[in-house]
Amino acid sequence: MRCVLRTLIGLAGLAGSLPPASLVAQATPQRIRLGTLAPQGSSYHRILQEMGEKWRVATNGGVQLVVYAGGTMGNEAELVRRMRLGQLQAATITVAGLQEIDQAVTALQEMPMMFRTLEEIEYVRSKLEPTLARLMAEKGFVALFWADAGWVRYFSRKSGLHPDDFKTMKTFVTAGDTKHFDLLKSAGYASVALDWSDALTALQTGMIDVVPTIPYYALAGQFYTVAGYMLEVNWVPLVGATIINKRTWDALPAATQAQFRDAAREAGMQFQAAGRKESDEAVAAMQSRGLKVIPVPPAVAAEWRAAAEGFYPRIRGSMVPADMFDEVSRLLTQYRSSPSPE
Repeated sequence: MRCVLRTLIGLAGLAGSLPPASLVAQATPQRIRLGTLAPQGSSYHRILQEMGEKWRVATNGGVQLVVYAGGTMGNEAELVRRMRLGQLQAATITVAGLQEIDQAVTALQEMPMMFRTLEEIEYVRSKLEPTLARLMAEKGFVALFWADAGWVRYFSRKSGLHPDDFKTMKTFVTAGDTKHFDLLKSAGYASVALDWSDALTALQTGMIDVVPTIPYYALAGQFYTVAGYMLEVNWVPLVGATIINKRTWDALPAATQAQFRDAAREAGMQFQAAGRKESDEAVAAMQSRGLKVIPVPPAVAAEWRAAAEGFYPRIRGSMVPADMFDEVSRLLTQYRSSPSPE
């Protein structure tokens, strides 16, 4: 009996010397894998890593965010597919990828020259976010933050000023974006569908002549070295979000979710500030290396606006759901008519 008692006392002492269960769990932290096309080592990549570090600290090492940057996990449609399969738990992607989840997000980006200022974009996005959050949650995703990276511009191999000038050139369209491809074709524009990883080679070989993108990506991707002309038309904003699989999100305690959202909200503000600033800086950097910026006088800007508005009947109800298209129009009218916009 004394031997049994000594054994029980010894086991109790051993149990008391073991680390708490929560610390044992931290020896093998939960990994949240995030994919993005943001270039490796870019400010976007760094901001995501800093967000991940805040998540790690908030959970005492219990959660580790692993960022796969530079498209190493595939294009944006592939990132969404991998999230559905559980190979990734999160992604930072633009509307091009987000529309694979719900087409309503296209209202933030796919209406050329609908927005006149970055302030209008922020206003409309803030009003649409609750609806978009609900729609994405119904599809199994949670949006942690939204941001824009400034304006998409046309970078071309030869100079073009008027809309018709670009009908003689072949324009890059993201692979799989058949609606955009068909839209351009219906208006007399030639386009070629490719992955972004093939854009520079396609420019160099003459497969394409025009790449619509933000200046930062034109610089990072070296597109400007071949497409040496940039038309100064604010065509559409580049809008994106960082999303997480709802199953992964729902498994986190409420307090942890709140901490993660705070870190993500800060990351979103940094994303937007960096994106807008770096787009301006990229133009200056490319100009110093030979890029020619084509200014657009008011009369020509009116031509581009008329061309853009000519797309709207084809966009509404096809590329952008009719109710979302109408809601953006209503919000912009509201914003522009208010003496003190919200």
